Amino acid sequence: MPRPKTVARPGPAPAAKGGGKKADTTPSRPIAENRAARHEYFIEDDVEAGLALEGWEVKALRDGRANLKESYAVFRNGEGWLLRCHIMPLPSASTHVEANPVRDRKLLLHRRQIDRLSGAVDRQGYTLVPLLLYWSQGRAKLKLGLAKGKQAHDKRASIKERDWQRQKSRMLRKSR
Repeated sequence: MPRPKTVARPGPAPAAKGGGKKADTTPSRPIAENRAARHEYFIEDDVEAGLALEGWEVKALRDGRANLKESYAVFRNGEGWLLRCHIMPLPSASTHVEANPVRDRKLLLHRRQIDRLSGAVDRQGYTLVPLLLYWSQGRAKLKLGLAKGKQAHDKRASIKERDWQRQKSRMLRKSR
């Protein structure tokens, strides 16, 4: 027996699967962080990008074997690439797969993001620096920062400002 057609009724839309909650896009379970990037660069903007990974790399990331210290991102032929990101393979990695820990990894970005970021890198002298590698809904994500390099005097000013903020908070705690 055929099912009767449903008629759209005015009012609130029915809740989606999962109780109508929005997907949580906050970074959960950080894998690796590039702390030196905030010291070396002024971070103007940040973007979330996916990574095209091989199976052994995902297993190594689950074990926390990644290093972003000397890595950076570039654009080649309209695609984003993460270079010099070190993902150390597990000792129990497959014998039939040649594990290259520093291979170039493709960044998964939308076309508009690629155009905007590559324009900023090419025309305005910015650099794409990886800031954070983390899990989001079971997928490895990379937070990229659109950055400009700091001069030595800028670094000293940042350190001085950070120390002043720390001293100020100490004085406020003592006065209470």
